[in-house]
Amino acid sequence: MEKLDRVSLPTSESVLASPAADRWHFGIIALIAFLTLVDLFAAQAILPSLQREFGVSRATMGFAVNASTFGMAVASLVVGLFGRTLDRRNGIWISLALLAVPTALLSTTRDIALFAGLRVAQGLCMATAFTLTMAYLAERFPAERITGALAAYVTGNVASNLFGRILSAAVADLGGLSINFQTFALLNLAGAALVWTTLKRTERMMPDQRGRAINGSWPSVLGNRRLQSVLAIGFLILFVFIGTYTYVNFRLVELGLSPMQLGLIYFVFLPSLFTTSLGGLIARRLGAGVGIIVTLFFAVLGLIALLSNSLGVVLVGLAMIAIGTFLAQALATSQVGRIAGTEKAAASGAYLASYYTGGLFGSLLVGQLYDHFGWNACVLALVATLALAMLFASALRAEPVAIRSDYRNGQETALSKSAGQPHV
Repeated sequence: MEKLDRVSLPTSESVLASPAADRWHFGIIALIAFLTLVDLFAAQAILPSLQREFGVSRATMGFAVNASTFGMAVASLVVGLFGRTLDRRNGIWISLALLAVPTALLSTTRDIALFAGLRVAQGLCMATAFTLTMAYLAERFPAERITGALAAYVTGNVASNLFGRILSAAVADLGGLSINFQTFALLNLAGAALVWTTLKRTERMMPDQRGRAINGSWPSVLGNRRLQSVLAIGFLILFVFIGTYTYVNFRLVELGLSPMQLGLIYFVFLPSLFTTSLGGLIARRLGAGVGIIVTLFFAVLGLIALLSNSLGVVLVGLAMIAIGTFLAQALATSQVGRIAGTEKAAASGAYLASYYTGGLFGSLLVGQLYDHFGWNACVLALVATLALAMLFASALRAEPVAIRSDYRNGQETALSKSAGQPHV
């Protein structure tokens, strides 16, 4: 196979590709995204089986499974701020190859502390590959095609959320937990091979005009009130997303579902593949602040549906939560670069660290609520959390005129790019 730089990822000087070539280019990008993040949430689909295997509480197992978010937070921060001299292609394929090591080791351990540590290692590898891939796409595609490339990457990320869970549940049900993790280790190696054969080596990340890497100024970033609101929103969104989709598995088991059926439940993410692209339209019509409030209110209605004992109502609620949180996340992350000004690297690193830390806390605290007070208490706490996020979003409602003008003129590159974050 020829290098993707020649076949699928043209340089900024290249002419526009044909529609057929674009489909090929973007299909490969989506597949790379899928193979990069397929491990992130796949283990959530087999959480009840893992809990029985390890003999620990729901909260402990949920925290261990989602420990990958801690690795994601650390790696995103470090690579975003200090990885500008890394070669993209080598960094991506090596990270994916190394990802296969902790994934394979997960099939052999029955120690909960070691399991959590291996999940952290997975997060470190996934976030490194993800961050470098986003940088590669931004640098290799011309401006007129970057939106399509990033949209393809978003699609691959959402697909990994859906099909990773389904595959994990199916393989674990048919072959057991060990075969499940071994299968995903092979997918990690397949991702490394795909990057090796399709991406061309690049020299370094973009320096500033003086030729030095920009590491950002933490005081100026963390002292920005609007950015503080965005960081809080990101924290709370993933808190709710992971808190919901980790522990709803136990609720679904109570409603009589088998492990295989649990995997099929995640088709509730399918509508999100088509609705996330509406983020640009919502931003233009309502502005990011109001848009976040509206989309999170939609997710709140979905959470309330989870109080039902009807499986059909619960499934509709899960689909609504996915749609609302994906859209809110896209809108929130679109504001990071706009608000940060010249400190985009530091702001992006801070945002991702806050985002994934929220997921880690969601897995811990919601599990404790479930163990001590039951599912209904979890749902009410999650509703309160989204209400708090909506309060923070109200601080973004008075957007600067320049930003609204950008939206009206259709300059949504930042939104499209930020939507590629592995989030929800």
